[in-house]
Amino acid sequence: MSLQNTASSAAAATKDEYDNQYEQDMDQHNNGEGLDLEAPLTLRALVSTKEAGVIIGKAGKNVADLRDQTGVKAGVSKVVQGVHDRVLTVTGTIEGVAKAFALIAQTLLENPITSSPPTTPVNPLRPVAQTSSIRLLISHNLMGTIIGRQGLKIKHIQDTSSARMVASKEMLPQSTERVVEVQGTIDAIRIAIYEIGKCLVDDWERGVGTVLYNPSATTRMAGPGTGSYAPAAPAVGSRSNYTSRTGNGSDFTRSRPEAFGGQANSANMRTQEISIPADMVGCIIGKGGSKISEIRRLSGSRISIAKVPHDESGERMFTIVGTMESNEKALYLLYGQLEVEKDKRLNMSGDQMEDDEE
Repeated sequence: MSLQNTASSAAAATKDEYDNQYEQDMDQHNNGEGLDLEAPLTLRALVSTKEAGVIIGKAGKNVADLRDQTGVKAGVSKVVQGVHDRVLTVTGTIEGVAKAFALIAQTLLENPITSSPPTTPVNPLRPVAQTSSIRLLISHNLMGTIIGRQGLKIKHIQDTSSARMVASKEMLPQSTERVVEVQGTIDAIRIAIYEIGKCLVDDWERGVGTVLYNPSATTRMAGPGTGSYAPAAPAVGSRSNYTSRTGNGSDFTRSRPEAFGGQANSANMRTQEISIPADMVGCIIGKGGSKISEIRRLSGSRISIAKVPHDESGERMFTIVGTMESNEKALYLLYGQLEVEKDKRLNMSGDQMEDDEE
């Protein structure tokens, strides 16, 4: 058997497993058990300007066909002069979103982007690349959901789909989103994104309050209910402008005028509150208040910290007052500091495990 036939057989087996899993998920859903497969999922991905053109198609034909075939809503952010990336947003059921991204990967595979014309003649016998990739934008608060305890979840997703997943270590500029690149065949990408989508819907509360990445360097806050995680409007049954506590720093955004720096109330001022785990408060404040003072200085927002926990969770409330831009900068810096501390503790625990083994 040739390598190509072997690969085809493996892909077919993987797809059969996916179909069986989807049927099981649907049976549970129809019986009122398991995950709500009809729950809306919004998943964003980073694409180049040229890729965006291919995805949209001539006169919008490709994206219109995508909507018709999958039932999703899909759109690409506007072109910004001097910026090479755009954001693709897809909203629909978990299965619809997974199918849509698979079709997008297929379209990109069939219409390869080349920076310059080939210098050598095309060899019709040369095998055409059969793999593609999608660069998903995932809230850093949801990365743990996708990775799972000791990496078991991401291993399961990769084993189930045969896709390869690579996550960036850093958050994107002025945001709390990270890139998760899904690489593989079209079927592998579809299966992997279906599994990722289930994780995101199942644990959506952790993504509320995400500062969404915008290639134009202007960020905005995510609301409840999406993969990055949120449509702009609150999900049905959610608590209006308030988010649920995540344990990783939740946002409670209130759009009301505030006095700032001794000045009169201004319609441009916003108050946002984030709930920080008690054991993380010290790392944000820093020695003698050095770190929180630096965050205040860099962002321009006023940040106050509750002296006592606000509920039984033991978490402390940070209140941020400033313009939308300054508050977003403050949130970015606060989340960044949390990430640094979490990585530091993770490394320390890893070293401790090695010492124990010795």
